[in-house]
Amino acid sequence: MESYSWKTSMESSCHVNSIICNGTLECLLPDDNYNRVLNTVLSTVITVMLALVMFSMGCTVEVKKFWGHIKRPWGIAVGFLCQFGIMPLTAFVLSFAFNILPIQAVAVLIMGCCPGGTGSNILAYWVDGDMDLSISMTTCSTLLALGMMPLCLFIYTKTWVDSSAIVIPYDSIGISLVALVVPVGIGIFVNHKWPKAAKKILKIGSITGFILIILIAVVGGVLYRGSWIIAPELWIVGTIFPAAGYAFGFLLAYISNQSWRGCRTVALETGMQNTQLCTTIVQLSFTPEQLGLMFAFPLIYSIFQIAFAAIFLVGYRLIIRGRKSGEQEEENKMESTLGETNEGFKMEDKFSNGDIEKTDNA
Repeated sequence: MESYSWKTSMESSCHVNSIICNGTLECLLPDDNYNRVLNTVLSTVITVMLALVMFSMGCTVEVKKFWGHIKRPWGIAVGFLCQFGIMPLTAFVLSFAFNILPIQAVAVLIMGCCPGGTGSNILAYWVDGDMDLSISMTTCSTLLALGMMPLCLFIYTKTWVDSSAIVIPYDSIGISLVALVVPVGIGIFVNHKWPKAAKKILKIGSITGFILIILIAVVGGVLYRGSWIIAPELWIVGTIFPAAGYAFGFLLAYISNQSWRGCRTVALETGMQNTQLCTTIVQLSFTPEQLGLMFAFPLIYSIFQIAFAAIFLVGYRLIIRGRKSGEQEEENKMESTLGETNEGFKMEDKFSNGDIEKTDNA
């Protein structure tokens, strides 16, 4: 029997290829094989690219610092509270506050219960975050998701749907974990053995990763363009949700006395969710009729999590540029003053990790 996907039209007539049933307002369109083939090809390409990007991100990780986060997991614990405490609760509150449809509320909650995505590692690099903490947080949240996702969904979704009806794709989570750990492990080894080569790999990988984030968002919009006719309330929730994740993550990290690098890292790890995993869960758990109402939310969230991250990145870079410009002016003034008073004395300032080391040359 040929399968069909559901489409409801507000027009008086259906698509030319539709099979009309129950009047003129409800139509059935044949499945689009183009989408299926394109999805398979692009998923393969993106998976390979993602593995290469995570390999390059591993080249930023130092074994001692990474192991230090594992042995003293305070930063990881803060991220865990954000990931599986704040995000599911925020999803629940937003769903109630905007009174969205029950089936759409479930999509929002699934997104809130997903672990952090690998995009956070790429963005953490671009904002000079703590890459050792970022990698360890992503790895731990993906591993802990095997138990925490079913628990969170059981607690929050029973208001709208039987949580047993939601299929947790443990195989997809396992694949994500392997695709994260193995390339990162190789990258850590390369950085330990050949640090100069690791720096070159990192430059290429960071640019590729940024392109990959944009590519994933565009591909999602192309593949599921039929799901964009949705209520304004869902757009609002999709806009507020990632912004709340970034804000709450940064605030909790600040309160727990994390460094500024740690605060930026935790913020990104909290707001950047694994939208691909959310999409997989929705596809496995619900009927085609329900997917028409649910499927747009992961795409909306993906768009706005990237948009807010881009604003965060641009703002950070502008602040850094302003600080460097101010420091250069101060240094020029100091050199000018010293040159007028004593030409035989020169002071050089070296900045390393926020500390100033002064060396005097006679």
